[in-house]
Amino acid sequence: MRLSPYTVAIGVVAAVITFFPALTDNLYYQNMVILSLVFAISAAGLNVITGYTGYISLGQGAFLGIGAYVCAILSQHVDVSPFVWVPLAGVVAAAVAMLLGLVTFRSRGPSFVIITIAFLFLVQFVATNWTSLTNGSAGITMPLPDWDPALGNWPFHLALVVLLALSLVMSWWIRRTKFGMGLIAIREDEDKAGTIGVNAPVYKLLAFGASALFVGMAGAVYGYYLTFVDPIGMFTILVSVQIVLSLILGGRGTLFGPVLGAFIIEPVNAVANNEFGGGNVRLLLFGALLVLLVLLLPRGILPTVAGLPARRRTRGTAGLTGARLEIAERPPPPAAPAPSGKVLLEVKGLAKSFGGLRAVDGCSFTVPEGSITGLIGPNGSGKTTVFNLIGGSMEGDGGEIWLDGRRIDRLPPWSRAHLGLGRTFQTTRLFNEMTALENVVAPLRDFSFGQLRLDGVSGAEAAKAQELLDFVGMGAYRDHPAGQLSYGQQKLVELAQILVLDPRLILLDEPAGGINPTLIERMGSLIRELNADGKTFLLVEHNMPFVLGLCDPIRVLAQGRCLAEGTPQEIQRDPRVVEAYLGDDYLLESTNGGR
Repeated sequence: MRLSPYTVAIGVVAAVITFFPALTDNLYYQNMVILSLVFAISAAGLNVITGYTGYISLGQGAFLGIGAYVCAILSQHVDVSPFVWVPLAGVVAAAVAMLLGLVTFRSRGPSFVIITIAFLFLVQFVATNWTSLTNGSAGITMPLPDWDPALGNWPFHLALVVLLALSLVMSWWIRRTKFGMGLIAIREDEDKAGTIGVNAPVYKLLAFGASALFVGMAGAVYGYYLTFVDPIGMFTILVSVQIVLSLILGGRGTLFGPVLGAFIIEPVNAVANNEFGGGNVRLLLFGALLVLLVLLLPRGILPTVAGLPARRRTRGTAGLTGARLEIAERPPPPAAPAPSGKVLLEVKGLAKSFGGLRAVDGCSFTVPEGSITGLIGPNGSGKTTVFNLIGGSMEGDGGEIWLDGRRIDRLPPWSRAHLGLGRTFQTTRLFNEMTALENVVAPLRDFSFGQLRLDGVSGAEAAKAQELLDFVGMGAYRDHPAGQLSYGQQKLVELAQILVLDPRLILLDEPAGGINPTLIERMGSLIRELNADGKTFLLVEHNMPFVLGLCDPIRVLAQGRCLAEGTPQEIQRDPRVVEAYLGDDYLLESTNGGR
């Protein structure tokens, strides 16, 4: 088998790092590589919560210190090699990280960053003042290594190499699973992720634990290497900044970006310390580097380099935007079965106000099982707000929502998705940096840890996603980033995305809006085919010929409440609907068209 140059380069670099102490006996360079390994492990852990999940943490250095303290404290009381405590240090760090996740799961953006900084200083404060456990500011001196001095730093070095390899394997595995797809969905659009079954609090809690596991272990080895652990050295903000810089420089969300960044940042740090005296100079250097990274390499080195061929190839073009959709000929859909008469969705007295505006005011209607029910009305009548209330992305002020006899208005969006509710949005909300296939793999039909570990890149989940992309006509674009697809193509991928949930009720918000007539026809055909297969639809749409040719029954909203309901023929003749929505011109056109 012929290896690619990329694979060969990785192998060579891995071999150099692994056997570096054999290449030189210079302790300065050995120390630099050991510190680079520590920061690489820390940045790889941070990549899970920041690169994959999108939450920037400036408290990652705290878990290094926690791991070091666990190892140091236990080494004082039990006369065994400190290496014995390395796994336990990782478990304790992961547990503390998950506790932090519980505290911060409602925080986003700058508030989350501030909380992580506060957490770092809080841990430092505890380590300084809990003198009976940590010996306070005096620190803890660890036992000296008892191996043959001829081994030098080899045990520390190899232990960190193994931990780095394990952390990269974990990161690689997470990125391939439905768990990893869900984390990236949270990063791209957390509210949308909830509507496709992604339980964000649980996902983030697990991500916190995974991000700190090997960092705590690396901290234990690092503390033993230093043979001294103290609050100031272990919980300094500069360590966390260096970890964040390593991740940003190498490339967030990439596998080897954190490693590359760490092996660049640590030598820079060493030069700043040795040549310029460290201190404020180091702060200035890191601050300037962070600004330059944001301005010149916002995506990091590896993503920028990886994107060069594509940019050269598409220079002067619009990429995939507006690309022609290849639609295979499909047989006409079978006739839909007669509705059973059972009510699948019931909305009772739904209400929602925004300040003094009552967007939804006592809205009540039903959706029969097996039907394609239309929800129409003038702009501002509350249609999309009703959808948001049904889907759970918005909390109502009053009323009830029942799905198949179960009240769901008090449930979070992911629980509604698990019960069989799927929805699209008026403006498509795909996860733009994920491929079309990954977008379709990301939804979770029901929550279980077994579901989270399913392979999302190959196997049954990917095969199912490919089948659904083929069904909507987007199979040829499976590996293209969703953000490069045209608007109409994105609507089709979004439909495939919610079909993974195998929903009983599908909410479509303007499925024909903003797309060309060919795709409108395709969308209508897909809806009929799915309906014939047993799916129930509730759709909002302003394209009246599309609605009247597809939907039965139709509900009409006006001023936040249901004004009328009936068959397409009844709705067109209802004077209240003509006055509130259709208008006299529409009635005249319909009359002339019928002559």
